[in-house]
Amino acid sequence: MAVTIALAGDTMLGRGVAEVIAHRRPRPLFSQAVRNAVGASDLFLLNLECCISDRDTPVDLPGKAFFFRAPPRAAGVLAELGANAVSLANNHALDYGPDALLDTRLHLARAGIRTVGAGATPEEARAPLVLEAGGLRIGVVAVTDHPAEFAAADHRPGVAYADLWHEDVHTWLTDTIGRLARTTDMVLVSVHWGPNMTARPVPHVRRAAPALTAAGADLAIGHSAHVFHGFTHHVLYDLGDFIDDYAVHPALRNDLGLLWLVTLDEHGPLRTEAVPIALDYCHT
Repeated sequence: MAVTIALAGDTMLGRGVAEVIAHRRPRPLFSQAVRNAVGASDLFLLNLECCISDRDTPVDLPGKAFFFRAPPRAAGVLAELGANAVSLANNHALDYGPDALLDTRLHLARAGIRTVGAGATPEEARAPLVLEAGGLRIGVVAVTDHPAEFAAADHRPGVAYADLWHEDVHTWLTDTIGRLARTTDMVLVSVHWGPNMTARPVPHVRRAAPALTAAGADLAIGHSAHVFHGFTHHVLYDLGDFIDDYAVHPALRNDLGLLWLVTLDEHGPLRTEAVPIALDYCHT
């Protein structure tokens, strides 16, 4: 039986988007056409580029300029849209500290949304997720290459971190992918890699991608640049953004994105479709 997975990139529900969500009668964040595209899929995964909490204050991290936090009701917004799972391995999951990260996981769990890429310990943050649909088992691993300060450690919640900028792909990551490939029908690796607002994959991203697929990933799913990048048969280098309140770069056009629909069966991917989406301020 064939299964279709919808994949969305950076989903930022803080700042201006949070103000819309918190309104007594919030206007829809997504058009009906976007909802229809997502609703036609069997599974929907995205990268959540914020925490979901009403606690704490922004972390003190030198050089960090942006802090994103969504209200608790944001989890319900994602559930109503149809999100099955989100990656928390990125540079905004701990914008408001470890307690807000744990709040994020709790609010999402209560909304029926599973998480991957963050946890109370390194083992929990690195643990893969297995989703089932149409009789198929889809394994998901999530990791970020920045910032190192957000990495989960003993007695400190955080994200699954790997220094892809300066090192080879870590053994823990390739081993996790390999084990998952032996027990599931398809392995997706969600990677928050590289700098913002680049027109193409940077060298360390190009270097890491084949190592992930060689380890057993059927599809590496990238995000972080805020703009769509190129793709190969096994790598979507950057999905672009799904919703935000960001300023629009006149040349890179980060207000134009893609929602990816990957159809697969027990033998692997059959078809990949990129659905164009347009991001307006706090609306897609």
